Amino acid sequence: MRFLVALMWCLHWLPLPVIARLGEVIGNLLYAYKKSRRRITLINLALCFPEKSEQEREAIARKHFQNYARSVLERGILWWGSEARLRRLIVVEPGVPVEAIKASPTILLCPHFVSLDVAGVAVMLESSLCSIYTQQLNPVFDEVLRKGRSRFRPVKLFSRNDGIKPIIRAMRDGLPFFMLPDMDFGEKDAEFVPFFGVPAATLTAPARIAAATNAKVIPVIATYLPGYRGWKVTFYPAWENYPGDDITAATRYMNAFIEERARETPSEYFWTHKRFKTRPAGEPSFYANNNTDEAPPAY
Repeated sequence: MRFLVALMWCLHWLPLPVIARLGEVIGNLLYAYKKSRRRITLINLALCFPEKSEQEREAIARKHFQNYARSVLERGILWWGSEARLRRLIVVEPGVPVEAIKASPTILLCPHFVSLDVAGVAVMLESSLCSIYTQQLNPVFDEVLRKGRSRFRPVKLFSRNDGIKPIIRAMRDGLPFFMLPDMDFGEKDAEFVPFFGVPAATLTAPARIAAATNAKVIPVIATYLPGYRGWKVTFYPAWENYPGDDITAATRYMNAFIEERARETPSEYFWTHKRFKTRPAGEPSFYANNNTDEAPPAY
């Protein structure tokens, strides 16, 4: 891991197109040799895009592995690149909603697209934040990741085991909550709502926290600019009348929004996660006979 971190530090001095193309080469190798993750990806794509041919889904899967490997190497720029370089490479549309964040409690809803760390940097260039952090198994990588995500402004990071009370306190103190809402953590605090038409165990925390704090929810998505020119971070308008009186309906609305964004850039959504691992009672597993470990990604 020390070698990998040192390699990322060395690579960050290179032009972004060089780093990106190297990442794509590594992604092709991962697609060829990480058979278990490839299988999960293809299962997810078959569930979510049944209208596409097998060849089309394989092309999306291969491109996803390329994009994911790119995003790992490109983190070197996010962790060590100058502020001036980051501002050149990150196009923010229409802009970080600083005034809205200052005005009242805010949830910045950031689904799992491969460039989600770019969205975090775009916010941190303008505002502090709080978020949930999963400690990495490797202490070297954990330290680098923490420092990289807090080098512009202080952040408050909470464990998922801490519950929502410290998050609510931080939000009431004026920090936006940078939230990753779309992974399968089991049935606890979740509802089965459709994602691409498939019932998916989905955290209700965004709706519950919004209701508890009277917070506005502002989605933010980071995607690649064409031609290896950098990234685009889009802040969408705050959802109106969210969450309302029906937490399940609000959670369904959130999944529908994420699905729309994933359809726009399908190769950039995080398909290697077992998004449909938890099934309603009596339903068989989609991933049976797959022994891939369930360690969360390094996000």
